[in-house]
Amino acid sequence: MNRRKFISKTAVGAGALAITHKAFGAENMVETNQRLTFETPKTTLEGEMIYRTLGATGERVSAIGLGGFHLSKLKTDEETIKLIRAAVDRGMTFMDNCWDYAEGVSEIRMGKALKDGYRQKVFLMSKIDGRDKKSAAKQIDESLLRLQTDRIDLMQFHEIIRLEDPDKIFAEGGAAEAMTAAKKAGKIRYIGFTGHKDPFVHLRMLEIANAHNFKFDAVQLPLNVMDAHFRSFEKQVLPKLVADKIGVLGMKSMGDPFILDSKTVTPAECLNYALSLPTSVVVTGIEKMEILEQAFTVAKNFKPMTQAEMTALLAKTKAAAITGKFERFKTDSRFDGTAKNPKWLGGIPEGM
Repeated sequence: MNRRKFISKTAVGAGALAITHKAFGAENMVETNQRLTFETPKTTLEGEMIYRTLGATGERVSAIGLGGFHLSKLKTDEETIKLIRAAVDRGMTFMDNCWDYAEGVSEIRMGKALKDGYRQKVFLMSKIDGRDKKSAAKQIDESLLRLQTDRIDLMQFHEIIRLEDPDKIFAEGGAAEAMTAAKKAGKIRYIGFTGHKDPFVHLRMLEIANAHNFKFDAVQLPLNVMDAHFRSFEKQVLPKLVADKIGVLGMKSMGDPFILDSKTVTPAECLNYALSLPTSVVVTGIEKMEILEQAFTVAKNFKPMTQAEMTALLAKTKAAAITGKFERFKTDSRFDGTAKNPKWLGGIPEGM
């Protein structure tokens, strides 16, 4: 299926989806003024943190998650351990990481922080880059070793940013076989994928998975105050995830941190917007106690934004967002670790 036909098919499906969910009153989706919008998922406040359910898994997780990439920015292991444990002690339970972050440093540091009973207090997620069965299996085992655990709660295929990535993963001898085997062996509990380049690639990953009778438990995608104006994951991918009850992991709410450089919004506005979408978790980079405090302040004071408030906030960012200038993860390769390190992808399955 070529891109034009796929988009046409998706657009028709989205229209049918809106009518169906309006008729049957499905949770989290409503149609207002001919435009599909969302309701904020059920959110509970306990102590300093808010909690939501991760898609259809039934898992209860903190609505703000600690991003693993930023952990390597701290100077010492001790600083990292102190930061992670402070987050967990105050109720932040969702931990994000990846096999390739800082060549394993982020996973190693998180593994040290989760000793002494802290592992049992968190929902641990990591990601792998391997596209073939052999490299994916190796990376899963390395992540388990670094994180000092015998089971990772959610393992994701990382950086699904190329149109051929889904084909490689689901080919015979592809990484999907390694993930399925790891789940069967009890090494991982749930499976997801992440990407940041183009919503079309996410849709294709979901399509190819469906063709192989495979359903993801979670999907990670950019959701922020500028996304709606440029290559929008919110408009094109989010409706399908909500309809299929797949856990939504929002990322790049501040654009790492280029959206803040636009001087159009504050960090609190960025987090509140992403939390007001049907996200199970908003993963955010935290490398300082001040930033951790900021996250908890937003959580304690969180009230879902009204549609009018969200529309007004999007209007503030439109001029800056329209070309993707401040969403650089979509427009250039600086965030594409696997492009700079193709060896991380492993070999190509036979027949590709």
